Amino acid sequence: MALRFSKMHGIGNDFVVLDCRRQPFALDDGAIRAIADRHTGVGFDQLLSVEPARDPSCAFYYGIWNADGSPSGQCGNGVRCVAAWLHRAGELAIGDTVRIESPSGAVAVRLLDADTVAVDMGEPDFAPARIPFDAPQAAGHYAIDVAGETLEIGAVSMGNPHAVLAVDDLAAPALDRLGPALTRHPRFPAGVNAGFVQRLDRAHLRLRVHERGSGWTLACGTGACAAMAVLRRRGEVDARVRVDLPGGTLHIDWAGPGHTLWMTGPAAFAFEGEWPGEAAAH
Repeated sequence: MALRFSKMHGIGNDFVVLDCRRQPFALDDGAIRAIADRHTGVGFDQLLSVEPARDPSCAFYYGIWNADGSPSGQCGNGVRCVAAWLHRAGELAIGDTVRIESPSGAVAVRLLDADTVAVDMGEPDFAPARIPFDAPQAAGHYAIDVAGETLEIGAVSMGNPHAVLAVDDLAAPALDRLGPALTRHPRFPAGVNAGFVQRLDRAHLRLRVHERGSGWTLACGTGACAAMAVLRRRGEVDARVRVDLPGGTLHIDWAGPGHTLWMTGPAAFAFEGEWPGEAAAH
């Protein structure tokens, strides 16, 4: 049987979304990689499955897989797309706020209109053991040796691990080398999403992200949250920040420790399609 899917994106961070509300998710790593191939498949940064909730306080569950078939704990642009998908499926009305369950826990989503979603991403977690990151205690800056250079990074979990490096020039050639090297650095035992952030002023950031399992991406929602959280903890940005990524803009709100962080941005449908059944059944 052919596998029906929706192709969606959140400011260029693109997804294949599968309806698994009645049919259990049953793709293996090989099938995920085949669908992810941008030359011979559909192409995506992450695959998302919409499933019945495990947590009774949540309306639905969503699974997340990277393009290399590895699982992910959270995806900020992806959860906005899940909310828009649920609206189109008649499960979520404009103005509603509901809890949906990710692999790393529940988040609240608020549908502002058919293609704009605000998400309560929870409180950023700076504890090294929770990221996970090899460091004796939480700090605003960590020295780390990457590809022959010593960098000063911030590290935080937004339900998935992030390293944040402040830079003056997002077009610097060195970033093309540092991004992949930082993503697989041994001090991050589960890998890490590497974010390079340029601070324009206290309310405006620019960001590039090299994602573990997917590579350079047009946008990373949790990466935008992580960059803002790291700089906010250092006292370098205000409580509301605009973050410009190659694919578009997100707005991040975080009052600081003791408060949850909200991300607001668009979600868009590209097309609906079918993947051949024999190719899905690896």
